[in-house]
Amino acid sequence: MDIYSSSFHQAHNKVSLLRRQPSSPVNSVSVIGFSLPRITSPSLAKYRRKGSSTGFVRACVAVEEKKRTAIIRIGTRGSPLALAQAYETRAKLQAKHPELTEDGAIHIEIIKTTGDKILSQPLADIGGKGLFTKEIDEALINGHIDIAVHSMKDVPTYLPEKTILPCNLVREDVRDAFICLTAASLAELPAGSVVGTASLRRKSQILHKYPSLAVEENFRGNVQTRLSKLQGGKVHATLLALAGLKRLSMTENVASVLSLDEMLPAVAQGAIGIACRTEDDKMASYLASLNHEETRLAVACERAFLETLDGSCRTPIAGYAAKDEEGNCFFRGLVASPDGTRVLETSRKGPYVFEDMVKMGKDAGQELLSLAGPGFFGN
Repeated sequence: MDIYSSSFHQAHNKVSLLRRQPSSPVNSVSVIGFSLPRITSPSLAKYRRKGSSTGFVRACVAVEEKKRTAIIRIGTRGSPLALAQAYETRAKLQAKHPELTEDGAIHIEIIKTTGDKILSQPLADIGGKGLFTKEIDEALINGHIDIAVHSMKDVPTYLPEKTILPCNLVREDVRDAFICLTAASLAELPAGSVVGTASLRRKSQILHKYPSLAVEENFRGNVQTRLSKLQGGKVHATLLALAGLKRLSMTENVASVLSLDEMLPAVAQGAIGIACRTEDDKMASYLASLNHEETRLAVACERAFLETLDGSCRTPIAGYAAKDEEGNCFFRGLVASPDGTRVLETSRKGPYVFEDMVKMGKDAGQELLSLAGPGFFGN
């Protein structure tokens, strides 16, 4: 065998042997190659006698796995509706910012809140404000997440230190939906029928207009849970926010939609709010690109009303601000006794401007506080 054939034969055997070895680790790549020696090389025989591997190059190149660090970490509750709102936020961010469309650029972090953990008691009994936001706010402040996505009606009228809420997405339908297997409306329910709701706002307005009905007020759980309880016969009917049903694509369960005259919505119902840290200019810039100013101003008006009344889970309060046909803000506010025997309402109209709208909300709240008098809410 000539030198050329011998060298080629050994090279082929070497490559075959290397290929039969166990595969390389996940995060490394083996690079194998060889060059044929020149036939006239004077030193070839010497190297071959020593069993040298000259003529073969074997290198192991470590390929370090690049673990993408998310550009934005979104904090949210784990309910189907909360996740739908987080996904909506992600989609809107990606539509505005191409760099966020890459895999892993946005991470959604699920955080369990106090309101999610305690389901056996009415909301009014387990304590006040921030039941669905406290733990998410803490994760934001501690830097575990970059932005927090909330249903605005769950957000207390105060914000934790070191956080801001500069963004509201476009508001969904604010009305409540009537869900029932046997009747098309509250008015059609027979006397003694039980309506399930965890909301004192809904309870008081139902009992005020339909005193012959009964209300099960510890009717808690996510949308799917409450629909399951209804189908299981635990109550005859329930009310749910139409906005949530739309976001979950579950409007087929709606028997009818209540008018604003029949059921004034909760403050900020149908609105999504997104918070970030006070000093985080990068996140604030991202959120500014999503903000819907008309919604933000309406929510500010309603929350000024709620703050003036010092509303809590024990307080039946409703409020709604919207732009009318003339471009002005029209606000309606309501407070009620928990049993629905007394309902007080007021309204305001003025320029659709932040300062004016906040003033309207506060003024309406002061009026109803004065009319209600001490002890109205049973506290």
